Amino acid sequence: VQLQASGGGLVQAGGSLRLSCAVSRRTFSSYAISWFRQAPGKGREFVASISGSGRSTYLGDSVKGRFTISRDNAKNTVYLQMNSLKPEDTAVYYCAAIGRWGSIADMSSRTYDYRGQGTQVTVSS
Repeated sequence: VQLQASGGGLVQAGGSLRLSCAVSRRTFSSYAISWFRQAPGKGREFVASISGSGRSTYLGDSVKGRFTISRDNAKNTVYLQMNSLKPEDTAVYYCAAIGRWGSIADMSSRTYDYRGQGTQVTVSS
């Protein structure tokens, strides 16, 4: 399974970006997909998760009310819509896949089956 994140870039505070995670797998809908981010000198931070069907989602506390996660199983793609961006959202964002769903505590802390390369998001003040 290969995951490819894209859509990052430089944006001013208050702006928006939409990240995409394209997954090369025919059984895409059987995988839950999560987004994580990592800023320089910091550890992995959970951003969002979506179940294989798309019916269940989680958002990390720092992005609630600003970010949404969705998926299009026909296109094997998961999206992260990021609005009202803040400088503290600056990080490398990457997506990861796992073959089972769980609680937000599970999804935010598990070791994932597959992980893609990240995409840089930079928010200027």
